[in-house]
Amino acid sequence: MTSTVRRAGAFAAVATLAFAAPVATGIDSAALATVAATGPFALVALLAVTVVDQDSVLFELFARPGDYEDGKLYGLAAFSLAAAGLALLAVRFDLPVWVFVGVVVLVAYGNLGQRVAVRIKSDEVVGAAGFVVTGFATGVAAQLGAARIQSVAVAPADALFLAGTGALVAALLRSVLFERDDPLVMLSVGLLLWLFFELDPTVAPQRVFVALGVSAALGYVAYALDTASLPGMLTGVLLSLLTIVLGGYGWFAMLITFFGLGGLSTKYRYEEKADRGIAEENEGARGSGNVLANSIVALVAVLAWAASPSHIAVDPALFLYAFAGAVAAAMTDTFSSEFGGLYDNPRLITTFERVEPGTDGGVTWQGVVAGLVGAAIIAGIAAVTIARVGTAGAALVCACGLVGMFVDSVLGATVEGTVVGNQGVNTLATLAAAVTGVGVALAVGLV
Repeated sequence: MTSTVRRAGAFAAVATLAFAAPVATGIDSAALATVAATGPFALVALLAVTVVDQDSVLFELFARPGDYEDGKLYGLAAFSLAAAGLALLAVRFDLPVWVFVGVVVLVAYGNLGQRVAVRIKSDEVVGAAGFVVTGFATGVAAQLGAARIQSVAVAPADALFLAGTGALVAALLRSVLFERDDPLVMLSVGLLLWLFFELDPTVAPQRVFVALGVSAALGYVAYALDTASLPGMLTGVLLSLLTIVLGGYGWFAMLITFFGLGGLSTKYRYEEKADRGIAEENEGARGSGNVLANSIVALVAVLAWAASPSHIAVDPALFLYAFAGAVAAAMTDTFSSEFGGLYDNPRLITTFERVEPGTDGGVTWQGVVAGLVGAAIIAGIAAVTIARVGTAGAALVCACGLVGMFVDSVLGATVEGTVVGNQGVNTLATLAAAVTGVGVALAVGLV
């Protein structure tokens, strides 16, 4: 059976056919340009399922484990058809051709980098790092090379940002999916980068490098301290990158404070929490679902900030308070549950009757105080790092955190476990805090 490195290299060679697309843009006929861009991948897919024989050298080179059962190169065919679909979007719709080339190359060559890294050291973090670094480097080179072929001006900062984001998203998706799902990974990354391109953010090269370096370093620290699983680490790094580039360093300071202190609070007296039955699973290492549940509202706020006022005709400052409020709520809820759960005699927030520690919706006064401290930390960071927030804005952010904590407890006491799960409750609580931030900021004239 072919080694995974050789097979990844073969797929990377097929991915290089993406460079036919920028060449095809020079053809006057739209129909011929479409055929020239999509034809090579379509032909590979056709040959993979109709011509290549199971006993041939090519089959042995490209076959994934599942292909041996069917006797057909379905993996190669699916990969090629996904690339052909993106090529069609590039030459007939508004997906930039150079972005399309970068996506196909970074997914395929990132896979090659991952396989080589794992061959050197069999460790999932090393493999993920190999994917991200190789995918990022080849993605940047592919975008700039395709733009040069097409004679299109592309700012290096844009290529850096899109390649970094694409590599992280692809690595995250691959960490929770199977190898055979690479076509889905490619399509997802392509559509996401198309969205970011349409946002047209003002990206400074140095900020991208700082964002990549700082978020990657902090992500590894989180993984090394067992405060996040590999998918959780990748999710945190991606969110950090987007926050620095699209929002700013003040936004990042709030987010990374939540990630850092929230993770450490989960590990605090972990054995005692485990004995009480209230500890997080996986030794406190938070996965991608937990990270996203607490951060998805903040991420949407960052994207909306980048899209306003050019795409969303509202004051961008509204999304600043939505972001800060959501992060404050996540911090407040984490502190209140992780510290408050260590104390006895919690009371159900809806009836004030005594309940067992760990009961959904159960609160202690110590947990409320801890939550208030968490909200104050985020509010203080917002006031110090973002000039326009000020004292009144910091008070609003703190209040948003308390609203989020209250909503989380009420939902926990009423619908958690029957209507929604814990992660859904976390998302709804941060959403309530974000809406509160927007509504009050409008009402009192902070924007």
